[in-house]
Amino acid sequence: MQTSRNNGSLYTKIENGIAHVEFGHPASNSFVSELLKRLTTEFEKLSEDREVSVILLKSEGKRAFCAGASFDELVAISNLEEGKTFFSGFAHVINAMRKCPKPILGRVQGKTVGGGVGLASACDYVHATVDAAIKLSEIAVGIGPFVIAPAVERKMGKAALAELSFYPTEWKNAYWAKEKGLYAKVYDSIAEMDKEIEIHLQKLSTYNPKALSKMKSVLWEGTETWDKLLSERAALSGELALSPHTKKSLEAFKK
Repeated sequence: MQTSRNNGSLYTKIENGIAHVEFGHPASNSFVSELLKRLTTEFEKLSEDREVSVILLKSEGKRAFCAGASFDELVAISNLEEGKTFFSGFAHVINAMRKCPKPILGRVQGKTVGGGVGLASACDYVHATVDAAIKLSEIAVGIGPFVIAPAVERKMGKAALAELSFYPTEWKNAYWAKEKGLYAKVYDSIAEMDKEIEIHLQKLSTYNPKALSKMKSVLWEGTETWDKLLSERAALSGELALSPHTKKSLEAFKK
């Protein structure tokens, strides 16, 4: 059952060294700024928790995994500062996931758009169902997936990023996403996926935490500049959100 809270929900359950982090929002599990802040804080907290050796990131319900950032908040941006702050939400989450010394597994049960693709890309290993199609729709409304682009490119390559970005209305299916490296495994059903995730988590939780942490560091080598890079990308996105072309596109999309 999905949450009805306007600011969304975030729950964490820790058991046997495994942290289950679940987010939700009534608008297809999209992210308002407040929820992004809470998720960033949660990853920072789990990074310091010695009882946790592996993290599972998932969303509520059986349909969409994540519809990206809040459309209502995007439309309401009125100045450069608000714009940068809004787009910094996903920047902070991605950086918190990148810096977290624990492996983060993603559970993607359904479609994911924009920032949701960024979240999946920032996971270290992703389990998905056949319904987990992806799309980067940002350019269609006058901006671009600039903040999440480094994470998407790192996981899927520049060619896949270009293909997603320059056809923003086209859904790519889960097998395409697996072929490009976003998903590690694709399942026919949620039940099948959850069974495999449970086995995977249990195995990972028994391994040497230091080895897991060192392996994660190796996988993220070369991303040390992302604090500055993603902040700059947030500022660029905020500037574009204020352009007349984007405002017109957003109004048309809203109608």
